[in-house]
Amino acid sequence: MTVQAQPVMPEDATTPVAVADTHATTEAAHGGEHESGGLPQFEFQHWFGQIVYLIFLFAVLYFLISKVFAPRMRRVFDERASTISTAVNTARQVQAEAADQAAAAKREVEEARAASRATAAAAKARVTEEANARAAAEEATVSARIAEAEAAIAKTRDAAMTNVSSIASDTAAAIVERLTGKAPSAAEATAAVKGAA
Repeated sequence: MTVQAQPVMPEDATTPVAVADTHATTEAAHGGEHESGGLPQFEFQHWFGQIVYLIFLFAVLYFLISKVFAPRMRRVFDERASTISTAVNTARQVQAEAADQAAAAKREVEEARAASRATAAAAKARVTEEANARAAAEEATVSARIAEAEAAIAKTRDAAMTNVSSIASDTAAAIVERLTGKAPSAAEATAAVKGAA
């Protein structure tokens, strides 16, 4: 004789039935709402509350915007405008100062150029004057030496000419003595040389 084992049911075997009942109840509730007619926002009995909430939210947002957000934005815009105007004014001042400094630098450059030209002209005039003075001194020295040399040459020539006449008379006397065999006197030889000159 065989004994068959009876299947043991778990204790929460009723759970699927309970879940199924809950699901059915939820569907019935939703089905009833869908059948009652649409969105509750469009039903007239809810309009008064919605209008009250709308007015309340509008008043709160208006208060926040007018008392909190708008002043902050206005302050930010004012600070930004002030910063921009200050930066523009500072830039204009810096530009004006730069223009003044550029004009001053240009003036200084022109003055320096004029001074350097004047210095160069003065140096050139001084060098020219010194060169002219040196040339005049050297020319005077050379002229003095030339005059001394000419005087020495004239003295030497005069001395030579004196000797030439005596040499010529001696030579003439020697020639006459050689040709004639008789020596002339010194006076005759000198007179003959002077007559020939």
